[in-house]
Amino acid sequence: MEFEIWWLLGIPLFFSLGWIAARVDIRQLISESSSLPKGYFKGLNFLLNEQPDKAIDAFIEILKLNPETVELHFALGNLFRRRGETERAIRVHQNLLSRPDLPIEQQTQAMFELGQDYLKAGLLDRAEETFNQLVAGQYAIPARKALLEIYQKEKEWLRAIDAAHALQESGAGGRQKEIAQFYCEIAQDELVHTHPEAAMAMLDKAIATDRHNVRAVILSGDIHLAKGDVEQAVLAWRRVEQQSVPHVALVAQRLMDGYRKLERPQEGLNLLKSYMAETPSIDLLEVVFKATLELETAADANQLVGNELRRTPTLLGLDKLLDARMLVAPPEVLPELSIVKTLVSGYAQKFTRYQCTHCGFKARQFYWQCPGCSKWETYPPRRTEELNVMN
Repeated sequence: MEFEIWWLLGIPLFFSLGWIAARVDIRQLISESSSLPKGYFKGLNFLLNEQPDKAIDAFIEILKLNPETVELHFALGNLFRRRGETERAIRVHQNLLSRPDLPIEQQTQAMFELGQDYLKAGLLDRAEETFNQLVAGQYAIPARKALLEIYQKEKEWLRAIDAAHALQESGAGGRQKEIAQFYCEIAQDELVHTHPEAAMAMLDKAIATDRHNVRAVILSGDIHLAKGDVEQAVLAWRRVEQQSVPHVALVAQRLMDGYRKLERPQEGLNLLKSYMAETPSIDLLEVVFKATLELETAADANQLVGNELRRTPTLLGLDKLLDARMLVAPPEVLPELSIVKTLVSGYAQKFTRYQCTHCGFKARQFYWQCPGCSKWETYPPRRTEELNVMN
């Protein structure tokens, strides 16, 4: 009980000490704020109001009066870079590095910012040289990420692989997906230059790195086809279903062409129909529709498209249904159908794009690496309208 009484008596003491500490902090803050130039707050206000041009002018005026203000140099350089004025940003950060009295931490920061300037300006060789000087210090991880970006821009895939491994070892997270894609890029280059064995060796490494890599499986079929082994090519493309059922749309035409070369087209058509029954796809429907017209009848193709549209109602599906209807329609209604077809096709073209799930960039063709944000495997193998219907 005696302990509790002393504790109660101590509460006012603790309160008084806290009040005194707060007063000291406030006085220190007021003192520090009063020592800052008025232009600093003016520039900060412009930044908060999203007026970077006026903020830059305000900061430049401060630097004319007090060129020793290091933090303002950094702020100004970053503003220049964000506006795309990379030459001015480079000059600001080079000016900082030329100062012999600059502490080592700020020298390192200035070098990192200079590397970012070079990268934004497209001076990749200078950026690479700068970031290579930072891979052992406090900027090691961001510098290695920048180097990885540079090697991808330069299509230096082997160096990109080394950079990705270095990032993994530094604790920056797994990079298996990217590394596997780099091996696929090398394999594709080897295939273009008719080096199928070298290409296959790269694909083996890709699959060993990421066993779920669909692209490596597709490319392995392409390599078998280039070597003249159609049977093995078809078997490889069929393995895509085991990796990802939606991605079979990407190899549908390859499979149909392969079965034609093997003189078993009906087997190929039946296989694609089974895929379509499992997962709806406009791209898959396109291939199956044409093959049905070739191997069966127009009425069968018409029924096929009608059933698919009822299952997955999309404008793209309606466009394909009109194609089918025009094949079996009486001559007297063809002019009206043709008008409707033209209108629907015009609107349907807006939905024939793939869309990156990371940045939203839309493209008419499928990409393994987004042209907008350079992320890997961010394009679903379905068109935008199909994804909207499914969601």
